[in-house]
Amino acid sequence: MAMISIYHLKPAFQRLLRPLARTLAHGGATANAVTLFAMLVSLLLGGCLYVMGAERRWLFLLVPAWMFLRMALNAIDGMLAREFGQKTPLGAYLNELSDVVSDAALYLPFVWVPPLGWPVIGGIVVLSTISEMAGALGPMIGAPRQYDGPMGKSDRAFLFGALGLWAGLAQSLPHWMSWVMGVAVPLCLALNIINRIRSGLAAISKDEPNDTHC
Repeated sequence: MAMISIYHLKPAFQRLLRPLARTLAHGGATANAVTLFAMLVSLLLGGCLYVMGAERRWLFLLVPAWMFLRMALNAIDGMLAREFGQKTPLGAYLNELSDVVSDAALYLPFVWVPPLGWPVIGGIVVLSTISEMAGALGPMIGAPRQYDGPMGKSDRAFLFGALGLWAGLAQSLPHWMSWVMGVAVPLCLALNIINRIRSGLAAISKDEPNDTHC
């Protein structure tokens, strides 16, 4: 089932960032270093927001800016790995694990933004982790890594960036947002998980030999 996702804009985004990736590669930057840097900043920002965000909600204005920069860094580390011969087994682990850790760190502070709370945000963190696991398990069964939407990593970055902007300016979110985040988003994530599993299974079924004899 094909679903619209911001992820489909990634090729155009990469074209814009390719000159920067080339400059970084020539300067000695590595894909793993970029990956770890993005995770470290996400952890620092998430920790800062979790500790101070309840009283200083204007700090959530940092979220949309960092979400955009993080997506840029994610695209750059991928280009460094693929296009500049920096693919490593360790990099594969770092790429998947750092995304899950960074997402959790950046989402959890929203428990302090009314009307959201632990049940809503905690559920989204769990489902987002399962979603990324469903995509990353593709190679285990002989399929490519799956990025199906809705509510893939890029979509969630846009959503939480918008929420951060809203919360930072208004200090809270409208009451109906609890239904959006507590019902609609989890349903989209559940569909995302199903789509990734189905796409992975469909990919390997195409490669299976046809047992029909003429």
